[in-house]
Amino acid sequence: MNKKFIYGQYCYQYTLIPQERKTLSLTVQPNMKIVLKTPINVDQDRIDLFLKRKWTWLNKQLAFFKKYQKTIYKKEYISGESFLYLGKQYKLIVKKRNKNSISLTKGTFQLNTTKKASNGKHNRQILDNWYNKKIETKFKQRYQIVLKNFNYKFTPKLVVRKMNKRWGSFLKNKQIILNPKLIQASTDCIDYVITHELCHMKYNKHSKQFFSLLSSKYPSWEQTKEKLELKIG
Repeated sequence: MNKKFIYGQYCYQYTLIPQERKTLSLTVQPNMKIVLKTPINVDQDRIDLFLKRKWTWLNKQLAFFKKYQKTIYKKEYISGESFLYLGKQYKLIVKKRNKNSISLTKGTFQLNTTKKASNGKHNRQILDNWYNKKIETKFKQRYQIVLKNFNYKFTPKLVVRKMNKRWGSFLKNKQIILNPKLIQASTDCIDYVITHELCHMKYNKHSKQFFSLLSSKYPSWEQTKEKLELKIG
């Protein structure tokens, strides 16, 4: 639900998400959306006090994303830009060569192209193809590793599909869906999303039993989820 936070002369809109949890968690997404997750039935006084204590941090986060918002969303796919892969930033270096290829070298994406180095559209195709190959191998690898933490007799099919508002999803027809954007996140974040969706095989809703199972399979899930939403979300 959407709510207002008024502090002095400032007024901010934030999204309140009650959950089965003990602590309050505040995140600011790159699109400057403020999200507050709280225990179910938490009183408003506790929320207001928490937001006031987070005031300095909140302002810094909003200022940061406001400053870099255009850079984050409008990539031209030319030398000098940075791209995320498995939680790390890599600087893109584009050079004209006789073959299209990509390699990771000392914190950089070395992209070789048969076209002009300034051809952002072609550069993006090369980079997207590279990402897609990594998505296929990395997601499959992490899925098999995380699956060993469960004793399910049936193995859901792993599917990769673009989603606007979710990192992952579990379908009743026994499919685990992962958002390809997860390839930008660190391995622990990928493992968390997979674990989350595998827990839905036993508990469909975000019930107390669901979070109990999630906590037993991934004890640090709250911190990992916050890191995922802050850095990638």
